Amino acid sequence: MNDWRIYRGVGQPHDGVRQLPPPPPWRDFAAAPDRPESGPDDPSSARRLGVRRRLVENYAPRPAEVDAVNAALYLRRPLLVTGNPGTGKSTLAYAVAHELGLGRVLRWPVVSRTTLQDGLYRYDAIGRLQDVQLERAQGATAAPAAAPSGIGSYVRLGPLGTALLPAEVPRVLLIDELDKSDLDLPNDLLNTLEEGEFAIPELERVADREPVVEVLTHDGRRVPVHGGRVACTAFPLIILTSNGERDFPAPLLRRCIQLELEPPGEEQLTAMVEAHLGGESVEQGRDLIDRFLDREPGEVVAADQLLNALFLTQHTPHAERLTSERIADLLMHPLDRSR
Repeated sequence: MNDWRIYRGVGQPHDGVRQLPPPPPWRDFAAAPDRPESGPDDPSSARRLGVRRRLVENYAPRPAEVDAVNAALYLRRPLLVTGNPGTGKSTLAYAVAHELGLGRVLRWPVVSRTTLQDGLYRYDAIGRLQDVQLERAQGATAAPAAAPSGIGSYVRLGPLGTALLPAEVPRVLLIDELDKSDLDLPNDLLNTLEEGEFAIPELERVADREPVVEVLTHDGRRVPVHGGRVACTAFPLIILTSNGERDFPAPLLRRCIQLELEPPGEEQLTAMVEAHLGGESVEQGRDLIDRFLDREPGEVVAADQLLNALFLTQHTPHAERLTSERIADLLMHPLDRSR
């Protein structure tokens, strides 16, 4: 009898891993190289929104979500989205960018060590010094500042810095899991979010000799920076997400449109399954979907846990012999329980 298992626990090496079927669409990292442009060829967008591209049509966001996004667009204010893991906080950024044709989403994942500098730009002073020393050792006659690459070769804008570049239409910036940051970052963001600009001191110091310097952006382009300052012309749509693990200072909340996402209901969940796995998966996986919808009040189960369970039972060869209850126990474990 055919066996769905790749790892069998037999203790003997074998080449079974070569029999792995294609990955779930939302975990297919080899679909295409990462590109700055939007559209179905952008693998990040496809993984988030569904390869069948029906999420935008069937996403069925609640009126509060639509109103909050539009308020942020009209007022040129950041949108602070809170909610449990798996409620679609990050996906909201990709859905807006896709529908409005705003290009690839700039993503800034936040961890406890993240600083404002990480989001704005990085200057590789050590790399520049090493190149200068190498040129001198090779007997180079031209000074590094006069070389074609110049100081701009050592400056790379971060996701926030890239979002603040002058543009005709706003970019979408996802600042993901801001509640994971240290205590200083929310306050450090205030001035930049309010003014929509920042300075690059390393470029300001040479502005009299190099008034325009080309630097590398977070999404791999080269753009000019004038006078060592970056100032937006169209304030980006900045979506900050939080799992609610901490409170934010009032000055940040005052500058943001606030939205709390509820767990997806049947309409949103059906659209999500259709977008990623196709309409037939809704009927075939009705028992798993019902279990997700009938979870206990306050119980935290992420929607992608359901997608994982549906994929494993419906799209893995010979795995259909696993019962839905067994798969649910394995993959749909409540996130707010240790056991």
